[in-house]
Amino acid sequence: MKSFASRIVDWQQRHGRHALPWQSSRDPYRIWLSEIMLQQTQVATVIPYFERFVARFPDLPALAAAHEDEVLALWSGLGYYSRARNLHAAARAVLARHGGAFPADADAIARLPGIGRSTAAAIAALAFGRRGAILDGNVRRVLARHGGVEGWPGDRKVEAALWQLAEARLPDLAIEAYTQGMMDLGALVCTRGRPRCGACPVGADCVAHIQDRTAELPAPRPKKALPERAVQMLLLLDRGELMLEKRPSRGIWGGLWSLPEAPAGDDPAALCLQRFGLIAQSQQPLPPLSHGFTHFRLHIRPVRVELAARPAEAADRLWLAPAAALDAALPAPVRKLLAAFEAA
Repeated sequence: MKSFASRIVDWQQRHGRHALPWQSSRDPYRIWLSEIMLQQTQVATVIPYFERFVARFPDLPALAAAHEDEVLALWSGLGYYSRARNLHAAARAVLARHGGAFPADADAIARLPGIGRSTAAAIAALAFGRRGAILDGNVRRVLARHGGVEGWPGDRKVEAALWQLAEARLPDLAIEAYTQGMMDLGALVCTRGRPRCGACPVGADCVAHIQDRTAELPAPRPKKALPERAVQMLLLLDRGELMLEKRPSRGIWGGLWSLPEAPAGDDPAALCLQRFGLIAQSQQPLPPLSHGFTHFRLHIRPVRVELAARPAEAADRLWLAPAAALDAALPAPVRKLLAAFEAA
């Protein structure tokens, strides 16, 4: 039987993905951008974002020269916004530290903002042909099943065992096809639910397949109840325009434009007076919505508030018509809320 790696390479060359928009060249900028966008996000979702992003920022210097608001606006809706802020920071770091030339060494790549061990190795392999192991979510699943690794891959001991497997199975040659093949196999064949074991090039010696344990391996994340939070979001309106506030750079939705918030039980009119020194002429509750994060679920109670006048101009505030506000860098639930408000 051929080695694990050679079977992966052969399969990738015949059945893997070869027409994704970032595969048209070995440009490290495009490969890096795709790898960051693909973190915790499906390919079908990423493709239109990637295409819009490279149309506006065709190369690393263009991204480095951009204002963060424009970067976040193009990222809006893709989620995990720290990825966009780190991407922007990394572009500037490449200019400052490497003269604008993207580093080829995985260790140097991993020192850039927002790039971990696995992503750095993937970029080094796909863009520069450098030999190194990757361990993204798809690859973890392939290795856990094939090697019969027990436990949740997020556990440190389990992750360490998977890294050992990933390193041990690296080929000496064809690292690009092998790296892409491992990602493709997890995405197309060794899927979380209903894996197509009959189409798998390494199924003949896969522990999970042989023992009929594909539903058990890898073990799922231990379940725990998600905390529930509630907040009011205020649509402060003056002469048909509403106010957006820029969120702090750290924390949830860092650096995005959003609506002013108030604790769920507070009076919006009182907040307007205390925070902005303004009088609310009227207020109207709007349909609530909820948004799930990794670690909690947020229940949003929007309130439309007509103001007697708008507050003084400030660098962290914008006044826009609702339709124009949809072009700003907004969190996904705020965009959904404003779209429903505009359509009403």
